[in-house]
Amino acid sequence: MSTDEKFENSKDKLGGQAKEGLGKLTGDKETETEGQAQQGKADVKDKLQDARDTVKGAVDGLRGKDSQD
Repeated sequence: MSTDEKFENSKDKLGGQAKEGLGKLTGDKETETEGQAQQGKADVKDKLQDARDTVKGAVDGLRGKDSQD
């Protein structure tokens, strides 16, 4: 996973946490739910990127390539 992708996912998670907290603080269930959904979406992106990186590493290993190339 590239640094940019990690940064974007972290930004989404933090934004979701802030939105969820604001929703809890103000009693706005819709904002709270949006924040939870935003965090979930960022978690899914992380997992998909990790899986993609794992597959790429395995394919590179089979081809005899160094994953740093």
